[in-house]
Amino acid sequence: MFSRILIANRGEVALRIIRTCKRLNIETVVVYSQADKDAVYLKLADRAICIGPPQARESYLKINNIISAAEIADVEAIHPGYGFLSENAHFAEVCRACRIAFIGPPTQAIEDLGDKIKAKQIAKAAGVPTVPGSEGAVPDVETALKLANQLGFPVLLKAAAGGGGRGMRISHNDVSLRASFMQASAEAEAAFGNGTLYMEKAIERARHVEVQILADEYGTVLHLGERDCTVQRRNQKLIEESPCAAPGFDKRERYDMQQAAIRLMKAAKYTNVGTVEFLYDVRTRKSHFMEVNTRLQVEHPVTEMVTGLDLVEEQIRISSGERLRWRQKDIAFKGHAIECRINAEDPSKGFAPTPGRIGIFSPPAGTSIRMDTHIYSGYEVPSHYDSLLGKLIVHGSDRLDAVRRMRMALSQLVLEGIPTTVPALREALGHVKFVGGAYDTGFLSNELGM
Repeated sequence: MFSRILIANRGEVALRIIRTCKRLNIETVVVYSQADKDAVYLKLADRAICIGPPQARESYLKINNIISAAEIADVEAIHPGYGFLSENAHFAEVCRACRIAFIGPPTQAIEDLGDKIKAKQIAKAAGVPTVPGSEGAVPDVETALKLANQLGFPVLLKAAAGGGGRGMRISHNDVSLRASFMQASAEAEAAFGNGTLYMEKAIERARHVEVQILADEYGTVLHLGERDCTVQRRNQKLIEESPCAAPGFDKRERYDMQQAAIRLMKAAKYTNVGTVEFLYDVRTRKSHFMEVNTRLQVEHPVTEMVTGLDLVEEQIRISSGERLRWRQKDIAFKGHAIECRINAEDPSKGFAPTPGRIGIFSPPAGTSIRMDTHIYSGYEVPSHYDSLLGKLIVHGSDRLDAVRRMRMALSQLVLEGIPTTVPALREALGHVKFVGGAYDTGFLSNELGM
């Protein structure tokens, strides 16, 4: 087990990692930008080191600065959290070259699965069903038009090097595809430094379902069940839950998806925590592989709530060379968990970011309620980073119980000073289709007009 870890991240995930490290008696070193000099978790870590100005490219994305801080603090490992450098294969390689353990998967696995085209090829070779689409990159508009007419509209353009909805465009005809190709490529180039696109047949009535994987360095690969992340805005998740409660998603389909995820991760020679994402076609009741996230997920708490495991602890143990302590039959699933992302965004203005000063903040409390957040009354939300303020998670005996608990928790949450996603979450949790489970990825726009 490591004795000292550097956390190369900020916000609620930095605080989340610190809490697990304290329980394991591991010293923590946090890095921070000048914009985060007043962050509460700086006081909870054993040491804090400033690595640059507010701009992420000059601080949290500056590999040299992070490695320098790690060497000064004499740490044994670096935990990248999620976002920033967490899925950067070069960063993982630099860490290992400097004899610092990277708490994450092997560099090759990050490279292979981070390339969405290569990941799709690995999935096919492992017998995992994929969405019909291009065999590789789509080099130009004319090729895109030809393929789209073969597949049949609507089609989806996606960034080969990306995720989080960036570089993604849906098209319903030739005219929109011409415009979308240029827009998606430019957005992908700006976001990831790589404008390469590929194409898939758009599944318009789909659920977004993902399988959580644990894998050690000795060949053991386990699943920790699945999460349903269907409620989204701009292809970015807003509500997540476990297990999936989609109508028609039965025991056989759940088993097939879980086994497909395990096959894929074994084929990729994956170790550590990872997530395999699928689109579940509501009409055909078939699942299609979408992508792999080679890191801890924002929504990992719902899996922790239903399994009782600490995924950050598992990451640390695996990276320190330990074997997994369980077999698949040892993993027990209990009840239902739901997570709501509390973002500094205004739903009435297209979820535009709303940085500013938090007024009164009072999180909900009670049995089976968890709030992962780094904010406090008077906290200044910076404009330089992701808008996530925290995650509200509840656990219930079944899905309806979990929905009731979440509605109660949202009603107790006091967060003043700036617009947030809380009103949208309250409206979504009260909608008859959400309560009944009969919705798809178009829920917020089609049912709530958001």
